[in-house]
Amino acid sequence: MPTGQRNDPYMSYRFAIEINGIIKGFAEASGLQAEVQTEDFREGGLNEFPHKIIKGSTYQNITLKRGLTNGDELWRWHRDVIRGKVERKNLSIVLLDHQGNETWRWNFEQVFPTKWTGPDLKAEGSNIAFETLEFVHHGFEKV
Repeated sequence: MPTGQRNDPYMSYRFAIEINGIIKGFAEASGLQAEVQTEDFREGGLNEFPHKIIKGSTYQNITLKRGLTNGDELWRWHRDVIRGKVERKNLSIVLLDHQGNETWRWNFEQVFPTKWTGPDLKAEGSNIAFETLEFVHHGFEKV
C-alpha cells in the first residue's frame, strides 16, 4: 500500500450469503469462529509453565437470520432433516466493500440446518417477522 493511503476497515452490514451458489438475503450472520483446543502437559522438573498440547479444533454453528417471506425452502430443508432426510449443502458468507465488491469469502462445506426458530408474534408494534436458522458444518476456509 502506498504511503499515506488509508486502509479503512470493511463494514459488517455489507455481506451476502450463498447456499449452493445461490445468493440468499439475510439480515444477520454469526458464528464465524474456529477454536483450537489444548491440553496442559507438565514436564517433570519444569514448574514455571505447562506445555500446551493441541487436542483438536472446534467450530461454532453458523446462525442466519432473515425476514420471513413466502419462500419456505429453508423451512422445508430443516423439516426434511427432522424427518431423517439430511441433505448437506455448501454455504458461503461473503463480505463486500462499500462498492459491493467481494473482499472476503468464507466457504463452509457439508452444511445442514439443525435448528429453525420462527418469529416472535406480538399484536402491538410493527416489527419484521424473522426466521432464524442454525447450521452445523465440517469447518470452513477463507478463500
